[in-house]
Amino acid sequence: MTVTVDTLVDGLAYPVGACWHDGRFWFSDHAAGTVLALDPADGTLNTVADVVGLPAGLGFLPDGRLLIASSHDHLVLRREHTGDLVVHADLDGVATRPLADLYVDTSGRAYVGSRGDDASTADLAMVEPDGTVHDVAGSLTCAGGIVVGADGVTLTVAESRSAPPRLTAFTIAPDGSLEQQRVFAEFEESARPEGLAIDAEDGIWAASVTTNEVVRFDVDGQITDHVSVQGPHSLALGGEDGRDLFVCTLRMPEWAAEDLVGAVLRLRVGVPTGEI
Repeated sequence: MTVTVDTLVDGLAYPVGACWHDGRFWFSDHAAGTVLALDPADGTLNTVADVVGLPAGLGFLPDGRLLIASSHDHLVLRREHTGDLVVHADLDGVATRPLADLYVDTSGRAYVGSRGDDASTADLAMVEPDGTVHDVAGSLTCAGGIVVGADGVTLTVAESRSAPPRLTAFTIAPDGSLEQQRVFAEFEESARPEGLAIDAEDGIWAASVTTNEVVRFDVDGQITDHVSVQGPHSLALGGEDGRDLFVCTLRMPEWAAEDLVGAVLRLRVGVPTGEI
């Protein structure tokens, strides 16, 4: 697949937590401790929150308030309409590893992953709208990117450190718990799928940072598209017509936060997001 790649933002420390909401692209500059919002129409970039515990995944409650996974202190923070940050939920006791991606459903439940490694596992937590925390999936090998299909009941999470690396699907029960764990798609051993984005056909885009590519899987788990991108970590679909795939990248294999080699890229794709 041949696509046009535009660089929208450069000189970032470690961009993750890609999210499209209300006409803007939102993301965390994790190593810098900031959450930012970009207006792609005019290039305006605003810092909307400073997070001491280092921000990761982002999502929005139905009333428009922002949830932020504060990675190192196992908190989900809530940005009030005033701009103030408050604790929405404390995941200590469920999350034993740094928090990673976050997905908020239409009822306001938040699913929060955490980063395992080759020698440890990570759980997937579900946070009720009132802040109550449940452990809904255990023994995942790095619960990274999270998406939910158009049916509202199929949740897919990236397990980047499994052998082989895979996308794992669950069925969401009426109470928000997860059932029927199953493999949706597998990658070659050298891949490390992290960020995910889902389109209107329930095709899932996955970013593999180690193989420098983003790939799209159809509903049957078959690859339909493949784009070479240096160091992709996190993805979101959005834009005016829903066909902009925003990609957070780190464009070198070995890096330090002070190197400022992170960027936000934009790719044009064929199938739009189901939510603009």
